[in-house]
Amino acid sequence: MQEKLREHIEKIVKLTDEEFSFVSQHFITKKFKKHQFLIQESDDVKYAYFIISGLLKLVYTDESLKQHIVSFAMEDWWESDYYAYFTQTKATMSLECLEDTEVLCFTLDDYKDLCDNSPKMLRFFLEKANFGFLASQRRILYWMTSNPKERYEQLLKQYPSLFQRVPKSLIASYLGVSRETLSRLSS
Repeated sequence: MQEKLREHIEKIVKLTDEEFSFVSQHFITKKFKKHQFLIQESDDVKYAYFIISGLLKLVYTDESLKQHIVSFAMEDWWESDYYAYFTQTKATMSLECLEDTEVLCFTLDDYKDLCDNSPKMLRFFLEKANFGFLASQRRILYWMTSNPKERYEQLLKQYPSLFQRVPKSLIASYLGVSRETLSRLSS
């Protein structure tokens, strides 16, 4: 499991065995079952998660109790309610397992210690944050300028395995369309 983390980090920065030993001591392993929550709305958000195996959905529930899927997260991805994590406020979103899931997680104090004491990890987290920001901007612009059919085709092209792992009702929710509309889009 730690090797998957090392491979992931070393896509951006190379670490010596000693450096990785320092990094790995900041993470703990957790296992969750399908339908189990890592975070629930109004929880304290103690961890950010690196997904070793499994699949998660990050959900925002609005005032009318309608659920909006913010993201799916699978192997080799990071996920949390980052606003609550970094501001140490209560969660406004829930993070739920769609499959049995294994993660490596770390606290905000661990994150700060890694950034303060490892220039390589500071660079790694900066690059991950930058690329996450860029992806969010692209998604927002694409959502604003594309129709449901285009959004469906883009999701299918970008993450084809998601369609084998996620019920169509959740894909419809993520795309902001009804289940019936999704059926029409996929035919």
